[in-house]
Amino acid sequence: MHSPELLHYYPKFHSMDSYMIRLSSPFTYNHKCYLFANQKLSRHFTSFNFRLQSRKNSTSDAKEFDESAFEAERLRLDAKARESMAQISKTMTETTAEAEADPKAWKWVIRKRIWDLMEAQNIAQNPRPVHHRIPNFVGASSAAKKLSELAAFVMANCVKVNPDSPQKQVRFLTLSDGKKLLTPQPRLRTGFFSILESSMLTPSTINEACTSVGVAKYGRPIGLDEKIKVDVIVIGSVAVDPKTGARLGKGEGFAELEYGMLRYMGAIDDSTPVVTSVHDCQIVDDIPVEKLLVHDVPVDIICTPTQVIFTNRTIPKPQGIYWNKLSPEKLGQIRILRELKSRIEQETGQKLPCGPSEKLPPTAQRRRGHS
Repeated sequence: MHSPELLHYYPKFHSMDSYMIRLSSPFTYNHKCYLFANQKLSRHFTSFNFRLQSRKNSTSDAKEFDESAFEAERLRLDAKARESMAQISKTMTETTAEAEADPKAWKWVIRKRIWDLMEAQNIAQNPRPVHHRIPNFVGASSAAKKLSELAAFVMANCVKVNPDSPQKQVRFLTLSDGKKLLTPQPRLRTGFFSILESSMLTPSTINEACTSVGVAKYGRPIGLDEKIKVDVIVIGSVAVDPKTGARLGKGEGFAELEYGMLRYMGAIDDSTPVVTSVHDCQIVDDIPVEKLLVHDVPVDIICTPTQVIFTNRTIPKPQGIYWNKLSPEKLGQIRILRELKSRIEQETGQKLPCGPSEKLPPTAQRRRGHS
């Protein structure tokens, strides 16, 4: 099932043991040994460990952490990303020539239909409008409650949950139940994943810890060498098909990258259940399985405010990061992947495959032309 260009490698990263990250902290690395392998290659190479320079005193950290500045920057970057996605969506749904040329154009048609419906019927909840987001919805807490009653969740020790608004209650229930919460830093911009545990928190801080600011403030950042087993993955969705388990996210591809990196860590495998919580109106029957890409993540269980659906999933789960599908633009957004790719290429003398360039929104193309 793997493309011959897919390289399997097992980088070992230093665990990051601070409670916070300096956004401008440099990476450092130490030399060790790892196995670099693909279908044609099985040799040992010198490897490296990334480590974010961290603050040591957690008490002074809490005082130094500028919540207002962090949130303002997060909102600015989110707005910028949504503007870019809106332009791409407009091009894909309104321009026939562009739609016919892009194999992912059909996804934008379904996304727009769901976003429009949720707003029109006032199913949407803040932040609004829900366009170009994992949409928050009326009844999200009820869906989270049903999710928390799943046998897989009840028995889980560690649950990975996306950082979006409709899954905030899932994050709260994870921590309230004494489980480890693994959550990605938004859009993987400032690092990788953070772990939160109830032992790190007080009753007055547990709710804040379920927000992006709280994760940065109270979470423990980890690296790819963290010895961790994730028992359940909770993922946000725009649309899901219960017949096949096919899922559409908001269109940025971060859920797929997060899943791929967890596979490389050995933290998950094919048997790890993937669960999504959505409104009933987000359940669809027109996602063409044959048009999905190899890195698209399907779901095993769907929880809505009114029901729990165990999908008849037939779609294979991704086996890692598919470098030949990763565009230069996406790579440019994620520092941990960019540094990793560069160092591996330098040490092995082999260039990792790279995917085709993404279509830039018209305004971005004009700006680049004048830069």
